[in-house]
Order: sequence, then structure tokens, then C-alpha cells
Amino acid sequence: MSLGQGGPQQQWDPWKPNSQQPWSGGGSGQSPDWAALADASEARAKRRRLLFIGGGALATIAIGTAVAVAVVSSDGGDEASPGASSQLPGGSDVDIPSPTGTVPSFAPTSAPPPLDPMDFIASAKKDKAPLSPDILFPGTQLTMGETVYKKGPTADTENCASAAKSTLPKVLNDNGCTRLIRVTYTKDGMAVTVGVAVFDTEAQATKAKQQADKKSIVKSLSGGGVKDFCSGAVCRSTTNSYGRYAYFTIAGFTAGKDVTTKDTAVFATGDDLQEFTFRQIRRRGVAQASAAANE
Repeated sequence: MSLGQGGPQQQWDPWKPNSQQPWSGGGSGQSPDWAALADASEARAKRRRLLFIGGGALATIAIGTAVAVAVVSSDGGDEASPGASSQLPGGSDVDIPSPTGTVPSFAPTSAPPPLDPMDFIASAKKDKAPLSPDILFPGTQLTMGETVYKKGPTADTENCASAAKSTLPKVLNDNGCTRLIRVTYTKDGMAVTVGVAVFDTEAQATKAKQQADKKSIVKSLSGGGVKDFCSGAVCRSTTNSYGRYAYFTIAGFTAGKDVTTKDTAVFATGDDLQEFTFRQIRRRGVAQASAAANE
């Protein structure tokens, strides 16, 4: 009785564990099936190549995904604030030298100082604006506070001594007076003449003011409806200077009455015209300083 193999013989599969390729014992006298062995070896090599190719593709996809995620992460989220463009992403292997020098500092800028009006009226070299009685004393009347004065005659001469009286002619000549402008204003029977003496320098005008005494008076100017005044009567006079200008006032009554210390209205008239003359000379300096600053 012969023993069977327990069922049909299984096919050999090189990729299945425990599978066996057909083999006849040495006693049978049969040789191995070399063609089957070669086919099986080729099949194994082909499958291995497919696995390598597939694995490489998956690795490439994984790397690409990682790069994409990294790029998206760096672009999204926190936005760079203005002025932060010099920052580099973390992990960069670029060696950026850190600044070692100090930040330069600058002194705060400021506007140039305004020009001094006095510089333009202190010397004939800079005081070049036009000058005349109507420029220095414009209009037909003058208002000081609530008081209105009517403008009368004007005069302009280069012979300063001819428009002065008593000790004033010598004072003007000794200090180089080049011009004397006069104007008269009236109000309620009172009249006041202002005389503006022009010098080349402030020092000359200041010296003329200092040398003038109580007898140094400007000649009153009448005419054009203004009666002669202060020819023989007692009148009130003032002396002052500003820049290269010395200015004098003489005030009194057009009726020829003497002025006393009780005649406060006459004193106020002289003070008003003295103040207005100062303002006009100063305004002359301001106008020239402003024009020079805008050039």
C-alpha cells in the first residue's frame, strides 16, 4: 500500500512563506527547473524596483509638503511691522554683523533769529527806505487814543540850523545833521510842531540829544490855516532820540498865550506827538527788517 501526499501538490510562489518549489529527489533522476527559477528571480527584481520608485515618490511628496507648510507658516500669522524689514527669519545661517558704531546725533534745528529793526535805523548805510514828511507822518489827521489831531503844514530841509532856534542850531551842526523834517498838528486852539533831525549814525543822534538843553527848540511851523504860535510866548518843548533820528516837539496856544504847568492839555499834545514820532521811526525799522528777512 502506498502512502499518498495528502492532496494535490501546491504551486510554488516565491513571495509566499513556506512555499516550496517543485523538486524531485535525487533518486528520481530529474534536474531542477532552471527556467522557472529564472522567471521567479526576474519577478522578485521587478517588484523591488517598483517598491523603490513608489517609496521615492512618497518621500518627494512628503518633502514638498513640509516645504509648503514651512513657507505658509512663515508668510502667515505675524505681519512685519513698519521698520522691521531688516529682520531675518529664525534659524538663518547667514552671519549678519551687528552694528557697533553709535547712532549719530544732531542738534535740534531752529529758525534763525529775527532781524533787529534797530539795525536798520541805526545807520544810514542800512536805512535805505524812502523818507519824506508824508511818509513819516501820513494822512490828514492823527488819532491817539480818543484824541484826533488835524494835520497842518509840513517842511523838509537839509539846512538843519535854519529850522531851529536858540542853542539847537549849533547842536545840530556840530553832530552832522543832514536833514530836518517838520510837521504841525492842531486841536482846540492848541498847536504842536514836531521836528525830526536825521543823522548818519545812532551815536550822532544820541550825542545831539545829550547836548540839547532847555533852550534847544525847533522852530514852530505855521501856515495853511495854522496861526503863528510860540514866536514870543512861553511854550512847552521835548527832546528825544531813537536810532539815527533825534526828534523835538514844541507845543503851545495859537492865540499866543503862555503855557503854564496847569495846562495839562498842552503837555498831553506834546507827549502824544512825541510818542507817535517814536512809533513811526520804529515802524520804519520793522518794515525794513521784515523785507530783508524775506529776501
